[in-house]
Amino acid sequence: MTKIISFVVIVLLIGFGFSWLADRPGVLSIVWQGQLIEMSLMVAASIVAALIAAVMIVWWLFNTVWNSPHAARRYFRARKRDRGYQALSTGLIAAGAGNAILARKMTARTQGLLSADQEPLIHLLEAQADLIEGKYDAARRKFEAMAQDPETRELGLRGLYMEARRQGANEAALEYAADAAKNAPYLPWAAQATLETKSRNGEWDDAIRLLDQQKAAQVIERGEAERLKAVLLTAKAEEKFEADPKAAREDAKQALKLSKALVPAALVAAKSYLREDNLRKAASVLEPVWRIAPHPQIAQLYVRARSGDTAVDRLKRAERLESLKPNNVEALFAVAQAALDAQDFGRARAKAEAAARIEPRESVFLLLADIEEAETGDQGRVRHWMAQALRAPRDHAWVADGIVSEKWLPASPVTGRLDAFEWKMPFGQLEGPVEDVSVDSALASLPAAVKPEIREKIIEIPVPVKVVEPAAPAVVEKPAVAKNDAAKTVEENRPNKQPEPVAFFGGLPDDPGVKKQNIEPDEKTRLKLF
Repeated sequence: MTKIISFVVIVLLIGFGFSWLADRPGVLSIVWQGQLIEMSLMVAASIVAALIAAVMIVWWLFNTVWNSPHAARRYFRARKRDRGYQALSTGLIAAGAGNAILARKMTARTQGLLSADQEPLIHLLEAQADLIEGKYDAARRKFEAMAQDPETRELGLRGLYMEARRQGANEAALEYAADAAKNAPYLPWAAQATLETKSRNGEWDDAIRLLDQQKAAQVIERGEAERLKAVLLTAKAEEKFEADPKAAREDAKQALKLSKALVPAALVAAKSYLREDNLRKAASVLEPVWRIAPHPQIAQLYVRARSGDTAVDRLKRAERLESLKPNNVEALFAVAQAALDAQDFGRARAKAEAAARIEPRESVFLLLADIEEAETGDQGRVRHWMAQALRAPRDHAWVADGIVSEKWLPASPVTGRLDAFEWKMPFGQLEGPVEDVSVDSALASLPAAVKPEIREKIIEIPVPVKVVEPAAPAVVEKPAVAKNDAAKTVEENRPNKQPEPVAFFGGLPDDPGVKKQNIEPDEKTRLKLF
């Protein structure tokens, strides 16, 4: 653009000069070797301009001819370099696609067109070709040579790191990553691997320092960096909780400032306050987290914060949680459990059924079975709720990379990834078919409760015994009729065995599985039904 403007300006100046001379005519006289030469100013200016143009053209021709050998060499050199880069590009694409034959062919062509000192990517292409062909030792030697060159050091360390991971040499891989992160903390792969290593070794302070460096270098986004720092601070607080609860509490509170919904941090801070018998501050830590992320561990710690509280006091605290997060399954479950401890069976049953309607799961139906056992003691109804629990979805747990843990961990034990554990249903741990359970259908199919006086009633069960010859198969017939129409007939063939009297425990009067018969007994045995 600058050249175009300069050319236009020069043309305008020349035109303006000729126009100025045309407006001012005159005669130019030159005496040269005794001869008088006269011409107008316009002609003289034209001759001067023509001479300047001729000189410039002659100079350009001379310069072109003089520099033609160098220009020819430069042209062929550029053409060769372009062909080399084209071969290098094709080879890298072939290596990425897994085409070993084409990659090796392009490697040879690139080496003939380009110098390895001129283009370090040739080493990378050679190493990739060796990897595709299975020549891992040769590839590792090339990566080691690249790691010695300051220009390709990071690329070589990256190759060595990947090869060590592929071969399962995790210790060597971590050393390569630490070496790369020492001089280049902005490398995401090196910084992440080093961070996971320090976390696995429990070097929390070093891990936090490295994370701050990554954040400053903008390797990790701010939100992710704050979350990871909160996880590291929580892990640090859990480790020193027993030795120094106050220091652990400060780390946990700092973690909560970075991640307000981090449940493990809230639990550590609250436990530290409870060790000082400061129930009010413990509640002030747990309640904000409960509003954001209701968690059963928070509910359990909140309700049972003080060991000397009565069951009624615990029920009041559970109701406080429900008021903070109404219509939540965890809040309803906590109230139902506290009401069961307080022997308030009506409220416990109502809250448990409400929780089951929101999220039918195993623990809710097991709680209904506990309520049934404590209130009525009817084993039929207890078994009904336990059957519903078997078909219901499993409870949530801390899950990471297919591993289910009873407690939260800062990193995955499989991959070492930070903040890997999530509170969710362990889908991979299901051991049986899980069906969609409807609470309304479960309540509709719930057996009717049996009165206690009927369960304790003594039932007379006659047991007739018929003796058969030893040569023939022995058949024991035990028809039994209870006086309250609650007996059933049991027949059993026992070949080649001597008959022996068998006592029959009859069913309940309203048991639908009992077959009613009217058979006069020969003998009577009085048995108490349990």
